Parts: sequence; C-alpha cells; structure tokens
Amino acid sequence: MAAPVPLPFARSERSTVGIEWEVALVDADSGDLRQAAQAIFEAVRPADGADHPHITSELLLNTVEVSSGKCRTVGEAGADLQRALDEVAAAAEPLRIQLMGGGTHPFASWATQRVTDKQRYATLIDRTQWWGRQMLIYGVHVHVGIEDRAKVLPLSRAMLTVFGHIQSLSASSPFWGGKDTGYASNRALLFQQLPTAGLPPQLERWEELEQYVGDMRHTGVIEQVDEVRWDIRPAPRFGTLEMRIADGAPSLLEVTAISALTHCFVEHFSTMLDAGEPVPTMPPWFVQENKWRSARYGMDAILITDAAGEEELVTDAVGRWLVELAPVAERLGCSAELEQVRTILRRGASYQRQRAVARRNAGELEPVVRALVAEMAAGRPL
Repeated sequence: MAAPVPLPFARSERSTVGIEWEVALVDADSGDLRQAAQAIFEAVRPADGADHPHITSELLLNTVEVSSGKCRTVGEAGADLQRALDEVAAAAEPLRIQLMGGGTHPFASWATQRVTDKQRYATLIDRTQWWGRQMLIYGVHVHVGIEDRAKVLPLSRAMLTVFGHIQSLSASSPFWGGKDTGYASNRALLFQQLPTAGLPPQLERWEELEQYVGDMRHTGVIEQVDEVRWDIRPAPRFGTLEMRIADGAPSLLEVTAISALTHCFVEHFSTMLDAGEPVPTMPPWFVQENKWRSARYGMDAILITDAAGEEELVTDAVGRWLVELAPVAERLGCSAELEQVRTILRRGASYQRQRAVARRNAGELEPVVRALVAEMAAGRPL
C-alpha cells in the first residue's frame, strides 16, 4: 500500500455556493461546433493581461467555461454567470459564433474536435485514447461550502440518494453524432468511461480518501487530486463538496434551478448531521441502478428512493422534495430559483424539448441547435 497523501481541507463558510457552466461555441450559419475558444479568451482578457477570473478553457477548443465567484446565494452566482456569458457573447458575435448549452451537441463529430493546448489535457488524451477523444460533452458543476471536514463524506453519501433526481431534471444529451441514442443523458454514461470518473466510492473516513489519492498517485493513475473526476467529489482546495452530476444546461434559468435544488439538498442533509440524525444512504448497487435509470429514462425514470428499495416516479419525488426543501430555500435565499424547478417539471427537461423540435422537423437536428441557441439567448426554456 502506498503512503497516503495528506489532503488539508480549506476553511470555508457553510453553504456558500459557486457554479461552473460549460458552454459550446457554434457556427451562426451551419450550427456546427467552432474551435474558437482561444479567440474568445484573447477578446475577453483583462487589460492587465491576466486570465479572466470567470471565463476559462476546458478540454476542447469548442468550449468555454463560465463560472461564478464564491457567493452567498444561487441568485448572486447566477448574476456572475450572466455577466461572464454576456462578455463571451459579445466577443463571439463578430466571429459569427453563437452560444449553446446542453450535455452534448446534437450532430457534431467528436473525431474533428481539437484539444486545448495544455499539458494536463494532452496527458489525458494520450492515456485514455479513443474514450478520451469521445469527451464531446458539457456539464454544470455546483460547489457548496462545507464548514467542517468531518461532514464532507457523509454529505457525499447522502447526495448519492438524490443523484437521479438531479440527473433526470438536467438531462440534455439525447443526441450523439447525429443519432438519437434513446437516452435522456448520453453524457452521463460517456463521461464515466474515464478511469477516475463516475460514481464515487462511499468512503467512511477522510483517511480513506487520502489513501486512495496516495495509491492513485503511486501507481501513476493521477498526478493531482483534481484528476479524480467523480460525479460528486470533495474539493479540498476550496473547502467544498462539488456536485458534477448535471448535464450542460441550455439556459440560465435551468442552471440556477438545478443549482438551487443541489444547494438545498446539501444544506438539508448538513442540518440533519447537526441534529445528530443519520443522513440517508443507499447500497452502491441501488445508486448505480438509479444513475442508469435517470440517464436512460430521464423524467420518466422510476427511481429507488431508499435503502429498503422503495421506488417512486422521479417527477413525483421531486415534487415532494420541493415542498420539504421550501424552508431550506428560504434560509438560503434561493426560494425563487428553487421554484423554477417547477418550470422544468411543467415544460419538460431539455432532452424532451430537443426531441420535440426534432420531431417537428422530420428528424433534422440543425433546428435543435437553433432552439438551444435561442434558449441560451432568452435565458429560459422556450
């Protein structure tokens, strides 16, 4: 067994929130992806020549990531995202580039995408080869501040019990390479092919995490802790628990709605820990099954809701949670954003709206891209 790697957990105020949103650059004429991230970064670079704090690169040159600062409320974080998005849109317009959100691009070919010129990405592609090059995917990541390291792993295990709810609501990747995959979130199943991606192990003690990182480094699987790409992962550098469950979102309304739900779940389970109550957990095989069901069926998924194996339609479960979490949202100042989850329940998740556009256009997928671009510009589902 290798020596464990000490992972000091940064001090963080409880239930602060930060959001990262990966956005695609598409050609205004063809709707296909444009490899133009570098031109965008040059255009938005601050006067002092430093990198932009809220607009950063990702694996592929067709992607920009907009991020919030460390915020008190989801509303504040959403305002940060909107400002960054506006800057990106202004830089993109003269280049005949539009912005699109979603878990995947409906028809772009993964084989023609170019990788950002950074050593960590070159290493990733060299190691993972065909699967690594398939990573034409986009996500939304939500960081929630945890004030006590002892809470991090129990909260991670508790969040696995509501994983399927978040994945179903955010599912926005039904198409891949011009074909309907039959899945609501094809991204979820693609991403887990990377060696350290997918569902996290249900660790009990922080020392187990330090041992895991030590073993992975010793055997050359990772060099840095942030190369552990679990769907829910501790982020020791920030003092947060990072939820990487959600598909990329087509609109700011959906980003903030999903983020508010995530924020409220973490705070709800944190309050249970404070009261000395056991937080819910489920066996790994139920968690795995829920991930598959929500990726496959989205809003029609019947999820396993507890360790006893009880089941419930995800939309019913979410409706019940919205009532239970209302006081939590009040406390966190995100009642309006949490209420927007009902907009997704009413209008359908993005994968449903995308399929509806394709049906209306005899299966053509360029109109789907146009619809996604329009939702991004409008900031809400259309």
